[in-house]
Amino acid sequence: MILKEELLSILEQNRHQVMSGQLLANQLNVSRTAIWKCITALKEDGYEINTIQNKGYQLHKSYDVLSVAGIKSHLKSCYQSNDIFLHQIIPSTNEEAKRLLTLGVKHQTVVLAEGQSAGKGRFGRAFYSPARSGIYMTLILHPNLQLKSSVLLSTAVSVAICRAIEVVCGIQTQIKWVNDIYLNEKKVGGILTEAVTDFESGRVESVMIGIGLNVSTDIFPKELEEIATSIKPKLGTRNQLVAEILNQVFKICENLESANFLEEYKERSTVLGEDIYFIQNGVKQVGKAIEIDHEGALMVKLPDSTIIRLNSGEITIRKSGIGIESFEKVGIQIDS
Repeated sequence: MILKEELLSILEQNRHQVMSGQLLANQLNVSRTAIWKCITALKEDGYEINTIQNKGYQLHKSYDVLSVAGIKSHLKSCYQSNDIFLHQIIPSTNEEAKRLLTLGVKHQTVVLAEGQSAGKGRFGRAFYSPARSGIYMTLILHPNLQLKSSVLLSTAVSVAICRAIEVVCGIQTQIKWVNDIYLNEKKVGGILTEAVTDFESGRVESVMIGIGLNVSTDIFPKELEEIATSIKPKLGTRNQLVAEILNQVFKICENLESANFLEEYKERSTVLGEDIYFIQNGVKQVGKAIEIDHEGALMVKLPDSTIIRLNSGEITIRKSGIGIESFEKVGIQIDS
């Protein structure tokens, strides 16, 4: 880690206090002049650092810009060596992850951006990704996972994200099957999982987990105003939240096939016990979500009491006053 990154990491870890130039110099084993030069360089890079006469330096309390050093200052020691590639504005973190994957990147590599110009959602939809107000990242894993267990991956990551938000921000979120993150009945985030599989062995060789979270976004496009919201945390920074998401995701994926997170997933579910709409084999249907099974599939009871199993796709909760004839406008689909 270069000196600027080490200095930024210390300031990030000590946001609550002013750090004297001498203390910083002692910790980094350099001169006070070197510290001053680094502070000047960081300010030129856009970092908001308060210089308090005769006392020292402090990151501005409301300053919330992503940095690799800031993230790693909150990352568990066992993940410190993981590669994190941070960009300003790129088309899509998932597309950049695909490019890196062809180069043979390591397990648990992270691609992160301050904003996306062509963010990707599920089913080819766009994901609204305004700069400096959200978390847009893709994790590259090499899980050597059985193909039939791949649904569990999205399920596990959903739980990990909810845990991270609760740890850092003190806010409890819910999960709409399969992997949308909800707060107060509105969507705050989602997950896009893309995999590279070996059909001969029937295993997942590599997977890209795209995560999008609305952290402090105030203004949404008109079509999202009624269905999307932001976390708007009073506690924590985006660097802290990114780090905790990584801590939680990497940990939960270490023992994925045990599925020991499923009970928490069910507890956070917004759909269990609800009447839902879905499409299967091109046919619009209504049913009641009654259970999530050991592989993360949704069990749905139809009006004739038949129980079917949905492995993937998208559903919507049936609200009073909305008939199935209006369902076509929602754009719901189920993977075949």
